[in-house]
Amino acid sequence: MSNELLDALDRLEKEKGISRDILVEAIEAALVSAYKRNFNQAQNVRTDFNLETGLMKVFARKEVVDEVFDSRLEISLDEARKIDPIYEVGDVVEIEVTPRNFGRIAAQTAKQVVTQRVREAERGIIFEEFSDREDDIMTGIVQRKDHRFVYVSLGRAEALMPVHEQMPNETYRHNDRLKVYITKVEKTTKGPQIFVSRTHPNLLKRLFELEVPEIYEGAVEIMSVAREAGDRSKISVHSANEDVDPVGACVGPKGSRVQAVVDELGGEKIDIVKYSKDPIEFVANALSPSKVLDVIVNEEEKSTVVVVPDYQLSLAIGKRGQNARLAAKLTGWKIDIKSETDAREMGIYPREEPFFSDEVIMEANSQEREDISNDEFFEDEE
Repeated sequence: MSNELLDALDRLEKEKGISRDILVEAIEAALVSAYKRNFNQAQNVRTDFNLETGLMKVFARKEVVDEVFDSRLEISLDEARKIDPIYEVGDVVEIEVTPRNFGRIAAQTAKQVVTQRVREAERGIIFEEFSDREDDIMTGIVQRKDHRFVYVSLGRAEALMPVHEQMPNETYRHNDRLKVYITKVEKTTKGPQIFVSRTHPNLLKRLFELEVPEIYEGAVEIMSVAREAGDRSKISVHSANEDVDPVGACVGPKGSRVQAVVDELGGEKIDIVKYSKDPIEFVANALSPSKVLDVIVNEEEKSTVVVVPDYQLSLAIGKRGQNARLAAKLTGWKIDIKSETDAREMGIYPREEPFFSDEVIMEANSQEREDISNDEFFEDEE
């Protein structure tokens, strides 16, 4: 058994990365507890695990005193000097007290300690692995579901997807493969607990990072994301390189890149708009695919009044206000949409100076053409 234990310690050090010294220290501590528990001993003892022979011994530790009050913890100077003449008062004498049948108990205890430490080490390795993947996406396989969670296998660990993180338009079946966003990794007594999501806005961001090389390389940056999972989303993109079209890069040849993301999200519609530091431009872009005539900005309240053609009003607002709501989330500005007729009656449109320069108008027209060329991704909401 001793040789088997030594071989096991060697393998664990090589395969699991668990230090042999740490295991030996844990085994010796457990042997002390086992000795006191099994032999009803309360004295101060230590154990010695010989790494060369594999033998385990128990030593009682007693302090050398002039007068003994507790023989379990103390030894007289005369008795100590019978063992070794050099002992003085205050020294500690170690006397071997290894029981005759201690080997069986020691082997069983060592096995339990090693098993526990291996389990703890594996949990620690898994925790470190997945804590590094927090805020990232992974491909998982659905294992089962109940009224609280969908359980998703991520290889070495099983993740939990709560009900509020599940897409309303998706049905999860055993062995379904799907990409999930890791929202949180917690260390618990039962091992790491991993929570994942299919509704988190950053899932959309990570999917575009996978599909669009320009984002991965840093040529295109996703500036903001607004999402109503399973129905519709908007992302704003920007490129510091004037030669790179951020919207076109995300749409891809014949819409292939955005289509891959749409397919992964079960048909969720995605609007890709160009980011601008100018709130007038940004809000107008964010309301795509509707046309915008004017944007009146209130810097103090961070709010805008947007004027759209009468026939575009319902499209700008969207079903149940969805388009306007997503645009507001995307830009961080409050948006109040007015039809051209209402704006004229209120006297806020037209303004004396045009709110869009010729360059912005050309950009808006270009954006409109981009939207029209990708009709499959933008459903008419009138």
